[in-house]
This record gives sequence, structure tokens and C-alpha cells, in this order.
Amino acid sequence: MKKICALLMALLLSLSAGCGTIDPDEAQESIQVIAMDTAMIFTAYGVNSTKADYAAEEEVYRLEAMLSRTDEESQVARLNSQGTADIDAELWGLIETAMAYSEATGGAFDITVAPVLLAWGFTTDEYQVPSQAELEALLPAVGAEHIRCLGENADATVTVELDPGTQIDLGAIGKGYASDRVAAIFEEYEIPRGLIRLGGSVLAIGDRPDGEAWRVGIQDPRDPDNAEAFAAVLNLTDAYAVTSGSYQRYFEQDGKRYHHIIDPATGYPADSGLTSVTVVTDGTQGNGTLCDALSTALFVMEEEQALDFWRSDVYDFQLVLVTEDGRVVVTDGLTDELTKVEGNGYTYETVS
Repeated sequence: MKKICALLMALLLSLSAGCGTIDPDEAQESIQVIAMDTAMIFTAYGVNSTKADYAAEEEVYRLEAMLSRTDEESQVARLNSQGTADIDAELWGLIETAMAYSEATGGAFDITVAPVLLAWGFTTDEYQVPSQAELEALLPAVGAEHIRCLGENADATVTVELDPGTQIDLGAIGKGYASDRVAAIFEEYEIPRGLIRLGGSVLAIGDRPDGEAWRVGIQDPRDPDNAEAFAAVLNLTDAYAVTSGSYQRYFEQDGKRYHHIIDPATGYPADSGLTSVTVVTDGTQGNGTLCDALSTALFVMEEEQALDFWRSDVYDFQLVLVTEDGRVVVTDGLTDELTKVEGNGYTYETVS
């Protein structure tokens, strides 16, 4: 078994420190936070950089306490165990957003796949291949139609009900939502530039101190243990980039590899011919959540289905697809933002 924190990142940043007064735009604070089962790094610039980073840390811990499926005290765990619960309006809003993404993607993204993830052991790290009979018993409870809002309450909570057998897992959208919340905090503290990295979710705010775009590497799925092995490098300014890949969490049994991105239609790891999907949008708040959901949904789809969804203009985003047969497929909106990596064995294609 290998469990490798998502994406991909290369932050190629050169800082120089001199004597005397520090330009407010050059002041930097960078902290690492372990939360939501991943390593997060918040890098902020400006006179409020320290305050912003530590406020962001508190916010991430707050969200983890609300969204965790394994923490029995969390609202999500309580809803799953009881079937009906009063939850914060914020949490219900995120669930509604997830349900909308499920509808838009034809069910390729679905937070009710939680019992299937548990059957495979991806929730507990006790991995196993479930029987076909077990999966067939679980799949009827998968689907956004099994979640209902019973009404709003006077204390600003919302009563939510799950059908018998249905449980939710917000792991495929939670870090994207957290990146949006951290972005809001950075805006509140007037951070002029920075980089937010939450596992596979990245937000580049402004540009680097040298005036260049932030450089974010897309991990080579064939060499996930090498932090400097990239399928491509993105040059980002005021943009989100979120990657989902089969290399991020998987186990092997009887010589076969099983990864954690489950196809809700079959209950098995998605067999789409893709090894990673990166979704890129502008830095508008809310797009972190969108990118997180779509990177999972489009991984479940096959290459042409993912590209057809991009062409449909349901949402405004760009794509980088890494395929099992060694291609990096890039949508034409990223032509000027993507740098090829020489000698990595991939061929590059631009699609429109």
C-alpha cells in the first residue's frame, strides 16, 4: 500500500533578504498544517502574512471538525450514524453544492459513495477487495436522490435526512472548499500575493515577488515518489488548480492495483484510461470547490467524455489530462500557461 499526499507541486520560488526596511509586499510567512488527511502549506506575503496564515490554520481545523467522516463528534459523522440530524446551514450549503455537481456530471461525482469507499477500506486504511455481492448490496443506496432537507430550524440549523444505507463522504470536495475559505481569509487580511496548497488543491494569489507566475508542477503519476518528477508545469496567476490521480492512494492485491477514485455506477475504482486530471480555473472564490469536484468526476469519465463535458461550457474551466498510454492532453485555454517537461517520456496534445 502506498498513500501519497496529492499533487504535485513544485514551488520554484527564489527569495532574497536584505538589511533595512522590508517592503510590505516582500514580507513572507509560510506554515505547514496537517489536516484533512493531508499536508497543507500556506504561504502569504504582506504585513499581515503571519496573522493570515494562522487564521487560515484555525479555519482549516474548524472545517475538519465539521466535515470529518471518521471523527464521531463531527456533524457529518453524526448525520451518517443517525440518518437524520440538525446540521449547520454552512454544511447543508456544501452538500447542496455537491448534489448540484452530481447532477451536472451525470452522477460521476457523488458524495453518497461513502459506504463503497468503506467496503474497499479507503476510509480506514484496512484495504480489501469487496465481493461483487457486497457491492451490489451497497450501490442501491448511492445517489444524490437519497439526501433530503426536511426544513430550516429557528437556531439556523437545517434538518437533513438520509435514506437507509446511505452515508456521505465530503473528502472529494472538502479540501477544495477549504481552499475557498482560506482564500477568503487572505482577502480579509489584504494579502497581495501567496500560494495555498492543500494536498492536490492549489490556489495561486497574484504573482511571485519577481513578477513571474507561480510555477506548479503536475506530478508524474508514473513516478509519484519523486517530488521533482512532473508530467507538466503550470504557470499560474490568480488561479486554482486541483489534481486527482490514481497514484495518490491505492493498494495492491494479487498483483493488481486498486486506487481510491470510485466509479459510483460500478462501485469499482474508475477504469477510464486516465492517471490524473487537473482542473484549472481563475481565482474567483468558489472555484476551489468546483475544481475539486470536477477533478474527481472527470477522472471517472473516459477521456472523450471528460473533453465533451469541458466543451459543453456547463462550467468555465480548463483541463490537463494524463493518460495511461503516456499522453498529456491540454485544453487550448492553457496553451500559454503550460510548460512541457523534456525527457519525461510523455507526448503532448492540445485540444479545442
